[in-house]
Amino acid sequence: MKNNAITSKGKVDISKHLIYHHSPLKDALKSLNALSGDIMTLFVIDNDSKIVGTLTDGDVRRGLIADYALDTPIEKIMYRNFRFLRSDADNFRYLRELKRSQINLIPIIDSENRIIDAIDLQTTINLLPMDAVLMAGGRGERLRPLTLETPKPLLKIGNKAIIDYNVDELIRNGVDNIFVTVNYLHEQIETHFSQPRCGTEIKCILEPKRLGTIGSVALIDDLKHDHVLVMNSDLLTTLSYEDMFAWHIEHEADLTMAVIPYTVSIPFAIIDHDLDSVKGLIEKPTHNYLANAGIYIIRRQMLDRIKSGEYLDAPDFIEQLIADGRKVSHFRINGTWIDIGSPEDFKYASELMTRPDFR
Repeated sequence: MKNNAITSKGKVDISKHLIYHHSPLKDALKSLNALSGDIMTLFVIDNDSKIVGTLTDGDVRRGLIADYALDTPIEKIMYRNFRFLRSDADNFRYLRELKRSQINLIPIIDSENRIIDAIDLQTTINLLPMDAVLMAGGRGERLRPLTLETPKPLLKIGNKAIIDYNVDELIRNGVDNIFVTVNYLHEQIETHFSQPRCGTEIKCILEPKRLGTIGSVALIDDLKHDHVLVMNSDLLTTLSYEDMFAWHIEHEADLTMAVIPYTVSIPFAIIDHDLDSVKGLIEKPTHNYLANAGIYIIRRQMLDRIKSGEYLDAPDFIEQLIADGRKVSHFRINGTWIDIGSPEDFKYASELMTRPDFR
């Protein structure tokens, strides 16, 4: 059946999954057969277009085993205790639970129980309630001559622009309000995102001048969530945005920064001394640190501290929050993180992209 009034931000053609409650079992079989290669789930609606159940091939098999005829209305065999999301609710935590239940297609319904969207958990792994800002205004001087005519975020790693790895992963996490702040060779990035990516509009914000690693966030006036992810656009990572967001919320942080383990090994014996007296030797010590990864989730009201048009780097902003007693948390990246700042980094990232297990 067709219902042209229903569209989906979740990239699901909902109309293919709808069937009326009074339709015979035979029609359900035809509809399920037409979904071959897709998720074989039907949303059962009543005459007022309100969802009343779901139907899968498993439900049909059980109905046939119970000797229901092909002309039986499907409301006799549909599943009534189905899972769903509310359009006006924060579904983040509930979705984390649903993913453990092996359900792939979940309807999103309004206050009158009408389907307005659906999420395919095979392609969209969550609906993170946050905006995202990717900083893409840098000149990439250490990567010259590669960046003389191409902005660093558009350099290709494995036949794909660096920034697209980050944008695609954000979209996969259900982030649909994405901004890219641009400056150097901005026309190329603006052209790159002139069309929606995977159905999501990417909005470019032009810096009138260089504003540092976080100052350009103040130029954005249409944020819509209480939390904002701000990150460098020229890095590659397997960071779980979902887990980082969960950490940020659980710890009630004003800002959560992603960090990476960084080890410094000294290839010499180091003396332990008191003035001119040597107390002992420490043979080739190793020091372990946590380094800033350039990815932050920030409580939106904290961004009011950033003055429009003024240069501000992220470390200075974080120091201001700490000095004012705001809670700054850190989230450790246990997977891959590469800041593509040098030709060696670029070469390593290109080699890494040949591995099938990177994502």
